[in-house]
Amino acid sequence: MSIRKYGSRRKSRSKLRKNIRDRGKISITRYLQEFKSGDKVLLDAEPAIQKGMYHPRYHSLAGIIINKRGNAYEVKINDNGKDKNIFVRSVHLRGIK
Repeated sequence: MSIRKYGSRRKSRSKLRKNIRDRGKISITRYLQEFKSGDKVLLDAEPAIQKGMYHPRYHSLAGIIINKRGNAYEVKINDNGKDKNIFVRSVHLRGIK
């Protein structure tokens, strides 16, 4: 009997899929975007890059940038009434005005 695997990308085929019009090379501006502390961001995963990606349960949540740590940003999100801090690279973030 086989053992079930429980990875972080399990059951996320449709959630972490790109739109057909967005496939291809990734824009360099997604890599080079800068955020300041206090900026509001949207967690928007880039499925082609797995490094610095958050857990899929936090997909499309809004958060606030706390500070920068190396190449990643510390983002404060609200997960069902609990405040959590996650570390995400800038490729997986999108700014909100």
